[in-house]
Amino acid sequence: MMGKSLALLGMVLGIVLLLVAGGCRPGPAHEADQEHEADEMPQLRPADLKAGEKLRVVATTNIVADVVHQVGGDLIELTTLLPAGTDPHTFEPTPQDAAALAGAHVVFANGAGLELFLEDLLESVGGEVALVPVSYGVELLTLEEEGEAEAHPHHGEVDPHVWFDPNHVVVWVSNIEQVLGALDPAHAAAYQANAERYRAELRALDSWIEEMVAQVPVENRKLVVDHKALAYFARRYGFEQVGAVFPGYSTLTEPSARELAALEEVIREHGVRAIFVSTTVNPALAERVARDTGTRLVFLYTGSLSEPGGPADNYIALMRYNTAAIVSALR
Repeated sequence: MMGKSLALLGMVLGIVLLLVAGGCRPGPAHEADQEHEADEMPQLRPADLKAGEKLRVVATTNIVADVVHQVGGDLIELTTLLPAGTDPHTFEPTPQDAAALAGAHVVFANGAGLELFLEDLLESVGGEVALVPVSYGVELLTLEEEGEAEAHPHHGEVDPHVWFDPNHVVVWVSNIEQVLGALDPAHAAAYQANAERYRAELRALDSWIEEMVAQVPVENRKLVVDHKALAYFARRYGFEQVGAVFPGYSTLTEPSARELAALEEVIREHGVRAIFVSTTVNPALAERVARDTGTRLVFLYTGSLSEPGGPADNYIALMRYNTAAIVSALR
């Protein structure tokens, strides 16, 4: 059985990974109110692959899937659960998703409470599949650390949107490399080479974002969002996330009239130039706030890539698109 809440994914070291090919060893656990850094990844046994058989890999979001693909390439058989344009906070799986999990050697999830649907889905297939939160080892932000624990009824909730700092995706890559190499040691060198190449691309992306952000005056670096998705981006690149239409880290919590009024006051007080809205979220409330305050809406790709061939059809393209949109709106 899984634990009571997937909010511990990515910060609990004692997740037990059960493989089709055998068992593994759990590590020591951290409490939810401690710093969330992993000491080591669990030990895995190689999968029992027949000649020519590939690892069957499932990824939850297409952002996670893209990073897994960068490491695994054509050596793995990759299935993505969430279609493009789907909000991971509200996704409801289908029987086909359960079938994909049941046949998988490993499931890669963002973790940190993003995929709330996973608990029931894994239980529906017996829970005997390797579940790896790629955010394992990332220090997670909480509402307490952002000074908002008393403002919203989400005390202790962790921020799952770690991919908005490319340095955290470097951690993802290392986790994915380690897991794929452990399950398929015959191709470990190839996974390592792919991971090294992609880590270099991510570090170059980080430098490019810093150069772009330098165009925005410090006094303009105020972010208002539809939900609190940009805290890691803000911390890395010197912005302040001053408000959100939906309180907390999820789009599941409806704001009260008082909270919306307070947000509009914040927008006027800080002279906020734009409200950043996810392409996967109904923009109706954000549109109302924009009308009331005379603020423009700017759409970002947050929880999902674009369709193939679109402007954000891989992780690096997503970060470049979003950064350019933020800089253009605020400089």
